[in-house]
Amino acid sequence: MSKVLIAEDNAVNRELLRELLEMRGYTVAEACDGGEALRMIEQIQPDLLLLDIGMPVLDGYAVIGKIRENPRMARLPVVAVTAYAMQGDREKILHAKFDGYLSKPVNSQSLAEELNRLLNKRADRDISRNQTPGSQPNDKAEAAHKSE
Repeated sequence: MSKVLIAEDNAVNRELLRELLEMRGYTVAEACDGGEALRMIEQIQPDLLLLDIGMPVLDGYAVIGKIRENPRMARLPVVAVTAYAMQGDREKILHAKFDGYLSKPVNSQSLAEELNRLLNKRADRDISRNQTPGSQPNDKAEAAHKSE
């Protein structure tokens, strides 16, 4: 199952997100601030990051900037999880190179939809990156072979 890192300074919010994720079978790691989140990304290599915007040490905007600048982290899907829900906040966040946006309090269904969308998109991107031009995915190649 996929590994999700939660970067959130509020313990109650971290616990809620962890419970929602674990109920869906995800492996979860937690960071309490932006600096810790960057260190943990390097250590555990999560499949997705849920990142609070308003955190100590480094806020979400500083963290996403460092992630996108680092070739080892740049492709990591990052969802902003924030109380910023005024008109224009979502657009500002997505313009800052976040891959998704969830407003607090987090809705379980919205969380599931965002995770599915981004993790499936990442899996599709990884599959196409590992194929050589003209090659077929293994299941299609096997099906073609069986029909001969």
